[in-house]
Amino acid sequence: MVYGPTAIYSLGQGAILPLLPIVARDFGADLATAALVAAMLVVGQLCGNLPAGWLVARLGERYTMVVASGVSLLGVAGMLLSRHLGVLMVSVFVMGLSAAAFGLARHSFMTTRVPVAFRARALSLLGGSFRLGAFVGPFIAAALLWIFGDEHSSIWFFGASLVVVALLVAFGPDPEERAIAAERAARAERARNAAEQAEAFEPEDTGEAVTGSIPTQARMGILGTIRANRGVLSRLGLAAASLSFVRASRPAILPLWGLSIGLDSSTIALIVGIAGALEFALFYASGQVMDRFGRLWAAVPALVLMGGAMIALAFTHEAGEAAMWFGVFASVIGVGNGLSSGILLTLGADVAPKHSPAAFLGAWRTITDAGGALSPLVVSGLTAVASLSIAAGAIGVVGLLGALAFVRWVPRYVPRRPST
Repeated sequence: MVYGPTAIYSLGQGAILPLLPIVARDFGADLATAALVAAMLVVGQLCGNLPAGWLVARLGERYTMVVASGVSLLGVAGMLLSRHLGVLMVSVFVMGLSAAAFGLARHSFMTTRVPVAFRARALSLLGGSFRLGAFVGPFIAAALLWIFGDEHSSIWFFGASLVVVALLVAFGPDPEERAIAAERAARAERARNAAEQAEAFEPEDTGEAVTGSIPTQARMGILGTIRANRGVLSRLGLAAASLSFVRASRPAILPLWGLSIGLDSSTIALIVGIAGALEFALFYASGQVMDRFGRLWAAVPALVLMGGAMIALAFTHEAGEAAMWFGVFASVIGVGNGLSSGILLTLGADVAPKHSPAAFLGAWRTITDAGGALSPLVVSGLTAVASLSIAAGAIGVVGLLGALAFVRWVPRYVPRRPST
């Protein structure tokens, strides 16, 4: 019940992502507008993180996921029924908002409930559940296209996935309620032990008034949470955004690089697919590394591998074995990306407030998603004004600078053994 709904949701979403530009083209959009339609999903996630933090703090994780599934179904209906490009863009944007709420709800639950001793492994599995959709979803879309011959079949598949997720979350065993019940039982046991100790030794009543304040925990809103945690958000948060920036450059640069050196579409797809398989295969290893050796041992090697491979790739465009080097460095980037699986979720959980993390995680995810959203724009701009090699080199430099930022800020904000 923790990972199942997430995997089903990500499979449905992964099945429609490759087809969004095709659906937009059916509505008469040019290439640039079709790309904008696909980007509306990322824009929706970016805009939805802060409201999602507010929603989770007030409704809880379970009801937020049910609401997110219902709202996303409205987006699916809009995609199926729309006959206008603007309606399609709004529908995709709504699905992005819902994806933000769904992802943050599960992230908040894991942050609050998972013991620190295996937090990284648990969150790496959560990250792997999302990556499952990105990896397997396109194959599902291809199978549905082959069977039905209509790209709308993938939209129907996503709608069916949302219905299954909503039913599972609404009527299945709720991990949140079980965790709360366990905490209540533990508190009751502690209260009984305290009462027994008090009966064994009862202090003398002197008649004097008891003075002193009773500690209370005030609930801060979104803006108050951001102000209270502006130090970690502006330092470690920006380091995390650099990792998200480098990650998001991979699907933007690698296909373009293959085209620019003269490879055909099938070869490019094979190389990118191999890199994706390596990335997916390593997601649990990342959690093992973080739990056993510390967060730096996953974040820094991942950024060094991806950043160094991007810089090296920039010098191979005119090489005699350009295709071979493309395959080698694409695989290295895939390994680096796989080693970083779950690191952003884990670091967010490490530095979030212990009792009410949702608002903080909304701000954290907004910063990291902004890094990912900015990356394709930077690649496009640098390619237009300079060259694709310059764009790859610039991405690599950001990766190496991000590694230095992690070395600087992780020891300050995340101890070797984060406290519970």
